[in-house]
Order: sequence, then C-alpha cells, then structure tokens
Amino acid sequence: MTGPLQGVRVIEIGTLIAAPFAARLMGEFGAEVIKIESMGQGDPLRKWRKLHEGTSLWWYLQSRNKKSLSLNLKSPEGIDIVKRLAEGADVLIENLRPGALEKLGLGWDVLHALNPKLTLVRISGYGQSGPYRDRPGFGAIGEAMGGIRYTTGTPGSPPARVGVSLGDSLASMHAVMGALMSLLRVKTGQGEGQVVDVSLAESVFNVMESLVPEYDMLGHVRERSGGALPGIAPSNTYPTADGAYVVIAGNSDPIFKRLMLTIGRADLAEAAEFAHNDGRAARSDMLDGAISAWSSALPIDDVLKALEQAEVPAGRIYNVADIVADPHYQARGMILDADLPGGAKVKMPGIVPKLSETPGSVNWQGPALGQHTDSVLGELGMSAADIAQLKHSGVVQ
Repeated sequence: MTGPLQGVRVIEIGTLIAAPFAARLMGEFGAEVIKIESMGQGDPLRKWRKLHEGTSLWWYLQSRNKKSLSLNLKSPEGIDIVKRLAEGADVLIENLRPGALEKLGLGWDVLHALNPKLTLVRISGYGQSGPYRDRPGFGAIGEAMGGIRYTTGTPGSPPARVGVSLGDSLASMHAVMGALMSLLRVKTGQGEGQVVDVSLAESVFNVMESLVPEYDMLGHVRERSGGALPGIAPSNTYPTADGAYVVIAGNSDPIFKRLMLTIGRADLAEAAEFAHNDGRAARSDMLDGAISAWSSALPIDDVLKALEQAEVPAGRIYNVADIVADPHYQARGMILDADLPGGAKVKMPGIVPKLSETPGSVNWQGPALGQHTDSVLGELGMSAADIAQLKHSGVVQ
C-alpha cells in the first residue's frame, strides 16, 4: 500500500454504508484496512443493489483495498483476536448500535487500556449520548432528522429523497475527518487516542447552512424549493428546447449582468433594483421566467455555448451515462477500469481528493468473504495449525 496513510492500520467492525465507506476512504490513501465480517454471509452489502454473479457491484467498490477477516464475534476466541488486532491498530471504526461494542467486551475502557494510542470512531444514528442514543438509526432517518429531507423536493410536494444514501456518506466523511484529527494528535505527540463520536443526524445537520440562525432571528423555516436556491437569485434549473435541463447560477452581481445581456435583457442588466442579490431575490420568479423564455427556445448545446462564452456558470443535468462518457471525468481519472473475479471488466469511480505528491490508489476490488483470514491471523503470530483449529472450532472462516 502507498499513500499518505501508509503504515496506518484500521480495523473495521461495520456493515452496509457508513463505517465501511469511511474505512474505504482511508484505505484508498494507503491505510491497511482489516474488515471484520460475520461468518456465513458477511456484510449484507454483498447482496445489495445490482448483483454480478451473485455479488453486489457496490460491494466491489465499497470494499476495495480492504482485507476480509471472517470472524465469530460471539465466541471468546473471536473477541480475543479483535483485542490482539486492536493492540497494533491506529483506528477502529464501528457502526454498531450504541452499547453493542460494550456487550462484546470491546468498550472504550477495554480498548484504550490495550492500546492508549488507538482512536475509536463510532458512527450511530444519534450519537453515543442523549435521549435518542438507543434508537436504531439508518441514513434515511438521519436525513429526516438532520433537516435535509424537509427541504428537498418541489413546493407543495411531500419531502423527497436525494437519490443516494447521503446521510451515511456525510457521516462517513465526518468520521474520516475526526479520525485524521485524532491521528494527528497522536502522531505529533500531543496526546493519546480518543473516541470520535459521529451521529448520522448531526452529520446531515452540519451541512444545513444558515437554517438555525434564520429561524432563530427571523422565524424563517426554509421550505422545499425545487431547483431554486432560496434567497439567492437567479439560480435555478431551466428547460431547453430539446427537452433537457440546464442549471444556471447567475447570482453574483457581475455574473448577473453578463447573463442578462446574453439572454437579450439589457433592461434587467442595468436596472438599479437588480444590482444586488437582495433586490433580485425579491423578484426571483420574474427573473426565472425571463431566463426560461430564453433557454426554452434553444437546444441545450447552444445554451451552454452561449453561457460559457459569457463566463456564466452553467451545466447540464448529468445522469450516469453522461458522467461515464464525459471527457473531463475521464481526463481527471474519475472513471477507472477494474477487473472482477472471473475476468469481467467493469468501470468504477475514481478517487477523491487528488493529492499531488501522495495520491490515492485502487489496489484490488472488494475481497471474497474471509479471503485474508489466514494472512491476518498469520501476522498475529498464529501458525497454520492454530488457524486450522480456529476454523474447525467455528471461530474464523
């Protein structure tokens, strides 16, 4: 493994999305990630969404660069193996319900005593404290409680989902940030490891901009607004003559003027009431109507060409086919070719962010269940006979 996290060992005790995505991000930048999976079926993600020869395509992406250790966590021997791994690890990431790790005998007091430098990243629906801590929490519930579901959709419609598991992904990114902050503290000698407490709901809430002060000071509750950006104008989604849609963000003062001149509305470009955003926001419906009248008369390629020449930020609404075919995505290394078991080829997303000196990498796709059991246990000093006995006893697979 290469990358800025080379030499960092991460233990993952997680399923599905939040903890596994966080561990994947660290693995892409050089961390050794040992994923502990239950025996038998392993992570349920192996069977989620679209399958290829019985295995989820999402699995191959979510678990790339990880080692799979299939372990019986209900056995004392299995817990002992986790403890031995924790002694030599830098980070342990889990997304069990609060209290579950303690019931396994792997609470923070135990782990910290074993390895004072260990960082424990805990992802849950509502966090490790508070009146809701024991409630089961999924990303969808975090999106609802965090505020983003309420603001997503068109006016007058029921709240909508954004289309992906955004709550889980936001929690994953906050988890990685917290893990790296803690690692920096340990590696620079400023202190010991600590607990990073990540809530799905709070991770969503953290990206909700000025929702709270607007409500507190003005009594304003932000509502669903479709493709518009409430209070900032013009910024919306506009139709084109060929049935496509274009997002146009003409909301800075000079960009607004260039946009109005481009659509043939010099009168609006020079109107004093539209010189600044507050005046434009007050009449955003009228401005959107003027822009739509222009865009709907032209095919999207002509719209984009005109706006690019005027240096007005704009873009077509991409679906996945547009993304895969786009030359910019390809030039940036964001569409990678991968090999699946059996020799099948598949395209996968590239790595974000781009580091100039220590970039991330994909070394292998998601492993088979227990693929690395022998090698991981061997690194703990166990002999082939020891491992065979553990398999015979139902401790590992």
